[in-house]
Amino acid sequence: MHSQLVFPIFSLLKQVYMKYEKWSLGYAIVKVYVILAHRLVHKKIIVTGKKNVPKNKPVVFAPNHQNALSDPLAVLTSIALQPVWLARADIFQSKFARPILRFLKIMPVYRIRDGKERLSKNEKTFSDSIKVLENNKVLALFPEAAHSGRRHSIPHKKAVPRIVFMAEEKNNFELDTKIVPVGIYYGHYWKFGRNLIVNFGKPIAVKDYIKDYQDNQQAAIIALRDEIRKQLLPLTLDIRSTKFYDAFEEIRSITVPSLLKEQHLKNNAFNQFKAGQELVTNLDKFEKEQYEKAEQLANKALAFSEKVKKLKLRNWVIAPEGKNPLEFLLNIWILAFTFPFFLYGFLFNAIPFFAIDSFVRTKIKDPVFWSTFSIVLGLVLFPAFYLTILAIAWPYLPAIWHKLVFMLSLPILGRFSFFWFILFRKTIGRWRMLWLAMFNKDTCKALLAEKTGIIKEVCSLK
Repeated sequence: MHSQLVFPIFSLLKQVYMKYEKWSLGYAIVKVYVILAHRLVHKKIIVTGKKNVPKNKPVVFAPNHQNALSDPLAVLTSIALQPVWLARADIFQSKFARPILRFLKIMPVYRIRDGKERLSKNEKTFSDSIKVLENNKVLALFPEAAHSGRRHSIPHKKAVPRIVFMAEEKNNFELDTKIVPVGIYYGHYWKFGRNLIVNFGKPIAVKDYIKDYQDNQQAAIIALRDEIRKQLLPLTLDIRSTKFYDAFEEIRSITVPSLLKEQHLKNNAFNQFKAGQELVTNLDKFEKEQYEKAEQLANKALAFSEKVKKLKLRNWVIAPEGKNPLEFLLNIWILAFTFPFFLYGFLFNAIPFFAIDSFVRTKIKDPVFWSTFSIVLGLVLFPAFYLTILAIAWPYLPAIWHKLVFMLSLPILGRFSFFWFILFRKTIGRWRMLWLAMFNKDTCKALLAEKTGIIKEVCSLK
C-alpha cells in the first residue's frame, strides 16, 4: 500500500522538476485541458502561418505582448509543441507558485527593479535557455518585455538577440537558430466570447547576423532586435497615434464593416483584422501629413460615438438595415425557440461565471489582468462546480452515458447561453433603432448622415 502511494507521488515530482528541454507527459495532459477550455472561452480562434515554424531546429517565438497571461496561452494552444517561456521574476515570489510555474515550463528573468544583487540569477536562466535551443526545442519570450493593454507596439528590448547569440557562440555558431515572430490580436481584451487571431510569421535566420556579431556584437544585437520588430508589425494591429488612439479605435469600430462591404468581403473576424490594419495605417499617415484634418475627423468620431452611447445603441446598428423589422422578428423567433437551452445553460453556469466576473472587476484594478484572472479562476472553479452538480445529480442519472452526456452538456450549453444573451442584447439594440426610426425620424436621419459622412471621409484616405 505504501509503495502504491509513493510511486505516483514520485512520478508527479519527476514531472514537476523535469528538465525544461525534456518533453513532459504531465504538461501534455494539462495542455489538452487548457486547449479545450481556451476554445470555450473564445468565439473564434484563427491561426495562420503554422507552416512557418521550423521542425527539428532550435526556435525562439517572439510574440507581441498586450494581454498578460492570455498572450502565452494564445501561442501555446495554437501549436503542438511545449515551448519554454521566460517571464518576469516577481511572479516566482510565492513558494506555492514556483513548482507550478516550473511544471508549466516558465523560467524567471530578473530585472534591475527586482534588485541589482539578483541579476546574477539570470545566468542560470540563460544557461537553461541555451540547453533548450541545443536540444532543438522551442524557447518563447516577449521582445517588448512588458504588456501594453493597447493595440500599440512598444519598443523592443535586446533579450531575444542576446540569448540567441549566446547560444550560437557557445555552439561555435552551428545551431542555426530561427526566430519566429508571432502576432496576437484580440477582438476584445477581456470579454468572454471574443475572437482571437494568432499569426506565425516567417522565421528569421540568426546565421544571417553571425558575421556582423563577430565584427561588432552590440551593432548585431540592435540590428537583429530591429528586424524582429519589423517582421512582427505586419502580423499585428498597431495604432501608432498617441493623441488620437481612442478616436482611431472608434473610427475602426464605425467604419470597418462598411469598408468590407465596399470591397465585397465577408464581415468575419479575419477580414475585420486585415481591414483594420489597412485602416490604422492610413489614419496614422493622415495624422502625420494632415494633422488638423485628422483632429477634425477624430473629434467627429468621438462625438458620434458619444451620441450613440447616450441613445443606448451601438455603432453597428446605426445603418439602413438596422431599421429592418424582419431582422428583429427573426431574432425574436430564434430567442423564443432556443430559450429552454439558454435557461438550462444559465442555471448550471451562472454561479461560477458571475462569481469570477464580480471578483475580477472589484479586486483586480488593472483591466489588463482581467482576462488572466478570469481564465485561471475559470479553469478551477467551473470544473469544481460541474463536479458538485454531477455528484448531486448522480443518483437520478441511471446509466453511465446519461452521466457523461449531462457532464458534457454543462460547458457546451453554458457557452450557448452566453451567445444567446449576446443575441438578446443585439435584439434590444435593433428594437431601439426601430423605435428611433419610427418615433424620432430626425435624430435617426441625422445619425445615419453623420456615420455616412465619417465613412466617406475614411474611405477617401489612401
